[in-house]
Amino acid sequence: MMSEKIKVSVILPVYNVERYLRQCMDSILGQTLKEIEIICIDDGSADGSLEILEEYRERDSRVQVVSQENGGAAAARNRGIGLAKGKYLSFLDSDDFFEPQMLERAWACAEREEAEVTIFRGNRYDDTLERYISMDYSIKREQLPQKNPFCWRDIPEHIFTFAVGWAWDKLYLRTFVEEGLRFQELRTSNDLYFVFSSLVKAKRIFILEELLVHHRINVKGSLSVTREKSWGCFYEASRALQQELKKMGIYGELGQGFASWALHFCFWNLDTIRGAAYEKVYDLILGPCCQEFGFFEYPREGYVQPELYDRLSRMRGCSCVEFLLKENRRLEKERQDGCARTAELERENRAIKASASFRAGRAVTAVPRMFFRKRGRQP
Repeated sequence: MMSEKIKVSVILPVYNVERYLRQCMDSILGQTLKEIEIICIDDGSADGSLEILEEYRERDSRVQVVSQENGGAAAARNRGIGLAKGKYLSFLDSDDFFEPQMLERAWACAEREEAEVTIFRGNRYDDTLERYISMDYSIKREQLPQKNPFCWRDIPEHIFTFAVGWAWDKLYLRTFVEEGLRFQELRTSNDLYFVFSSLVKAKRIFILEELLVHHRINVKGSLSVTREKSWGCFYEASRALQQELKKMGIYGELGQGFASWALHFCFWNLDTIRGAAYEKVYDLILGPCCQEFGFFEYPREGYVQPELYDRLSRMRGCSCVEFLLKENRRLEKERQDGCARTAELERENRAIKASASFRAGRAVTAVPRMFFRKRGRQP
């Protein structure tokens, strides 16, 4: 295929996904947009993934297979960028699967709107429960501007929160990416810097309100469920993004929005990690994150989730163990206060029903109530 005819280059990192790889590849090769290339980067798989890729290369000339020693998904994507010839780039995950018209719809919108970044909708497929789960938060309609396409200046307070910092639900103009965007080579959180940097650099971001990708979750052995080994990656990624904003000279305008997003991201990492890494993340948030991201330099009302600001305030001056004990006592008191208030309301309700005025009222409304019951309605 002549490079000028390739509309989209699909870049697919592959690592030990033989169980899902055929479904993924079939959904890519079955796209209604035919002028594509599929650059498969086998990242040192130890299962049958490479053999499956070779089968597809024999079957379809649009498939390229490149092997490398295990370096992570970011290194594989960066290598794919260097090999791509298409006008647009699609960064997909090899355990996901896609609607047949995904690339065609995204490509057509990008062409029509001259968009550097086109974002479409996805949902989750729970691999354990074998069912689809809605993912409305992937594009927050209430945070979008009235115009489409748009840029960060149209929503400076929401540019980091209106979409999620992953790459697989987005289509990128290749020349735009080649101006300097690359994935950060971390074990986890490695697409955050690329995605959010692209959103502040793009002059035209287009939202395509169509469900086109199915993201598989609860996959055994996924890096997302073994973050205990890379508990600090979220800080490194966030810090790199902050430095990029400062380098671009726009951090003054985006500092509050960045802090609001970063606070949420910090607590998401804390609340979804297990084992000894929990205390490490706790200390990282209270120390370097607070210092570098300036959480207390902005007013509480400037945060999208002010309750997280309150939580951080309660953490100040407490060790991880001390804070957890205090939170446990606080929540127990709230539970007891709730039980006491419920009991009080029940006593008040019984007293009202026992009063003479209540009995008199019931007698007066007896006939109307009987009438409405016969008509199948309640007064």
